[in-house]
Amino acid sequence: MTSRPLCRAPRAGCGQALQCHSLWWSWTYRDLPTISSILSRMPREQHYTPALGQPQFPVLQHRTEGLDDLCPSDCWALGSPSHPPCLAVVAPRGSPSWGHVWPCSPLPSMQVANLLRLFQIPQISYASTSAKLSDKSRYDYFARTVPPDFYQAKAMSEILRFFNWTYVSTVASEGDYGETGIEAFEQEARMRNICIATSEKVGRSMNKKTYDGVVRALLQKPNAKVVVLFTRSEDARELLAAAHRANVSFVWVASDGWGALESVVAGSEAVAEGAITIELAAYPIQEFATYFLNLHPYNNSRNPWFREFWEQKFKCSLHTQDCSRYSLKTGKFEPESKITFVVNAVYAMAHSLHNMHRALCPNSTKLCDSMKPVNGKRFYKDFMLNVNFDAPFRPADTESVVRFDRYGDGIGRYNIFNYHRTDGRYRYQKVGYWAEGLILNTSLIPWAQTSIPVSQCSDPCKKNEIKSMQPGDICCWICIPCQPYEYLLDEFTCMDCGLGYWPNETLNGCYELPQEYIRWKDVWAIGPVTISCLGFISTLFVFGVFMKNNDTPIVKASGRELCYILLTGVLMCYSMTFIFIAKPSTEVCTLRRLGLGTSFAVCYSALLTKTNRIARIFSGVKEGVQRPRFISPTSQVVICMALISCQLIIVIIWLLVETPGTGKETEPDKRYIVTLKCNNRDSNMLISLTYNVLLIVLCTVYAFKTRKCPENFNEAKFIGFTMYTTCIIWLAFLPIFYVTSSDYRVQTTTMCISVSLSGTVVLGCLFTPKLHIILFQPQKNVASHRVGTARFSMAAASSSQSHGSASQYVPTVCNGREAVDSTTSSL
Repeated sequence: MTSRPLCRAPRAGCGQALQCHSLWWSWTYRDLPTISSILSRMPREQHYTPALGQPQFPVLQHRTEGLDDLCPSDCWALGSPSHPPCLAVVAPRGSPSWGHVWPCSPLPSMQVANLLRLFQIPQISYASTSAKLSDKSRYDYFARTVPPDFYQAKAMSEILRFFNWTYVSTVASEGDYGETGIEAFEQEARMRNICIATSEKVGRSMNKKTYDGVVRALLQKPNAKVVVLFTRSEDARELLAAAHRANVSFVWVASDGWGALESVVAGSEAVAEGAITIELAAYPIQEFATYFLNLHPYNNSRNPWFREFWEQKFKCSLHTQDCSRYSLKTGKFEPESKITFVVNAVYAMAHSLHNMHRALCPNSTKLCDSMKPVNGKRFYKDFMLNVNFDAPFRPADTESVVRFDRYGDGIGRYNIFNYHRTDGRYRYQKVGYWAEGLILNTSLIPWAQTSIPVSQCSDPCKKNEIKSMQPGDICCWICIPCQPYEYLLDEFTCMDCGLGYWPNETLNGCYELPQEYIRWKDVWAIGPVTISCLGFISTLFVFGVFMKNNDTPIVKASGRELCYILLTGVLMCYSMTFIFIAKPSTEVCTLRRLGLGTSFAVCYSALLTKTNRIARIFSGVKEGVQRPRFISPTSQVVICMALISCQLIIVIIWLLVETPGTGKETEPDKRYIVTLKCNNRDSNMLISLTYNVLLIVLCTVYAFKTRKCPENFNEAKFIGFTMYTTCIIWLAFLPIFYVTSSDYRVQTTTMCISVSLSGTVVLGCLFTPKLHIILFQPQKNVASHRVGTARFSMAAASSSQSHGSASQYVPTVCNGREAVDSTTSSL
């Protein structure tokens, strides 16, 4: 067996020469010794079938017998770590080939897969991650133990969504790895409403100035703080160096091309800090480390390049004795975790062959006729794609199953790292895992500003604002504040809570506002209630005094029946305060309508009856005129009740037309205040008082006409004072009632005080003089201070005296006329 040198200049047409310094790190150092170790122990494995023969060790020959087609362009110079070299598996001439284990980078893998499918030869790759290889219409005999790149594209987009990074820039390496990977990422990003601010490409032909230009292009989008990298390791290293030169930093989210490689961040640790990187989930294999460290040029005949690797590593020649004294144990050795996929590929091929042999040759330890000739199509679909076994050499605390999906792809599993500074040095810290779903431990990520960076086209809206999206851009918006009475239906819609409701603290719903009404403990209630209580007590006191002195001349002369009706009306006026202060309800609202107008009607109907009687008596007094009709106490009560009934009819009609009840009321500029009110309109209430206004006007007119009648004719002068004052109160009350309609407390207080004042005026102006005589001047409470009305004559025609009267008659003059009355009927 012969081999070519490790590095050879490419043949004409091969393209750019590839550097060879990384050869032993990717192939000689890692893959070939691993396969050699596996092949050494495979005959001892339980799943190994001796009848299948010894697995053939891959070789590269001068005359490849078709290998020129397997490794395209005859590029024998081997690649960089991110592109494993092409390796052809060539079985001995005349032996059937069941399959190939092939590490090639994506482009060679595609070409080799196209070639092998012509011969129906299955292929397992442990390094090709291109998403294009999942296309079974073109690569129907291809499988791999590594997942395709679109899985890590999905993982990266989920990381962005997790941190709400919705506006990012992207940088991709030229070629299948970067371009296909970033295309898959952009598809996943669109599904999650993540926008791309700018997209840049980097490649091997670029120099420092070109990388500096890429950094400047990224800075043109200042809101895109996050940069997604789908690049080879060398491209990522150069980009970080350019960022270091520009003294700028981004939040890098990088694919497995960066992974957890120290070589990428060397010299640019500060600008790389905070980066989140992805690497294929794997684990180091201790058995391989032991095997590799014990290798020596004289005990390793499987690897034809190991001698050359040894000479390059230790800078010596095996033709001298000095080279043999070196050992791999003396150098620094870091186990390579990605060896896992090499091991899994070889074991997957072995398990597939073993399962096929058990299925087709169950009773034989040798090859049976069912396995002849080789049927690659059946082997691939029935056995290779259905292989399922626990990964060998896995740690005891690790669950790892080797299997393929229906596209021949490995399971997508990635470790997520955060690059940060800890204890004075930079290192990669595993912070999460992705396997069909994202698991992140954010407590392990020390953000530079102690908070998660923001990478959004527009600044986040405030708590009470919604997003108004810009046309054609789902990531840029304008923040518009909601009204105070609106909640956020979603991040784009303000929704009115409705009357009587208000947004909660989180603005995700509404709650019912408490209903405002005057409570008994409020200062707005204490004043009116105090006035009403004092008035109520005073009225009851007057009632008591009049009842006690019911038969005295002054009480009789005042018209007892109308006085009691009048006092009842005053009590009703004072009682209205309690009804207006009470919490509105259907019953309370009914009493308000019924009581307000009726209380006034009772008072002013009694006063109108009084003043009308006086006016009728004296307005047409002439010689020989008979006594006016309907001036007896009974007639006066009937007339008064008739007048009161008119108000009751008006109120009843109002109650029927507008059913009493309660309602919630809010002001347009104070929707946060909900007032519990009766459902009647203010205008309707004032209309119902129109009749009372008419009574007041008539009373005032009659009071004015009889203003010169003497005191013993039932206090016409005091009735005039009462009506004048009442008019002033009502003239002040009506505009105040309308002006204060915006504040229910002021309006209600004004109403209560006005009604109480109306009753107080009646009580004070009419009854206080009589009460003073009864209590403090009882000598005036005699018959000589009152006048009868049974007999009328002009003062110039009569000089009669009362029968049996010892006192001299004193004529009474009213409005220029003299009136004489000898009856005892009270006015």
